[in-house]
Amino acid sequence: MNASPPLLLLVAAGWGAAYTLGCVNTGYLLVRARTGRDIRTLGSGNAGARNVGRVLGRGGFVATLVGDLLKGVAAVMFGRWLGLESLALGATALLVVAGHNWPAPLGFRGGKGVAASCGALLALDLALAGVLVGIALVLLAATRRFTLSGLAAYVLAPAAALLLDRPPEFAALVGWLALLVLLPHQRELRTMTTLGRTSPPTSPPSPTPTPGSPA
Repeated sequence: MNASPPLLLLVAAGWGAAYTLGCVNTGYLLVRARTGRDIRTLGSGNAGARNVGRVLGRGGFVATLVGDLLKGVAAVMFGRWLGLESLALGATALLVVAGHNWPAPLGFRGGKGVAASCGALLALDLALAGVLVGIALVLLAATRRFTLSGLAAYVLAPAAALLLDRPPEFAALVGWLALLVLLPHQRELRTMTTLGRTSPPTSPPSPTPTPGSPA
């Protein structure tokens, strides 16, 4: 059945609002307001909470994390308020993360989408978000690698959605959401794929005794 014009307008409003919210980069605005500088030229060059924390301290870290989480929640909640459902609502999660990662006002150079995607997923499917947090915590306890544990949870997100008996199309949407987070983390992913491939260092060979040296 074809969507009516009012529904198309609601979908366009929800999607446009989601991308626009994503473009509101919390870390960039905080650092610009406090120091007059561009966070993308400082530290790791990322506009996320960890890099903001290096520049502004713990308060900057917390403010950026909360701000990015809330815009993910807000994008999905606004879409739900407009009456969007199913994949149309799920697309708001994709668009808020896309706006965060590739914001048009900042020359398409933004953050990496972890906090924004977490907020969107919390609003979209609380149970799935809880499962992914649990997976990440288990992996963190085993590996002591914060970033890689979170990325591995995203890799497993579509399978987790299917195990929770979510429809295949929703699991596919979760896969796209995970991809939006994984793409900016290519360096970390390369590190993750090489873990375990390196063998432990071997002991150096014993020196060969020279003539006249003590036994």
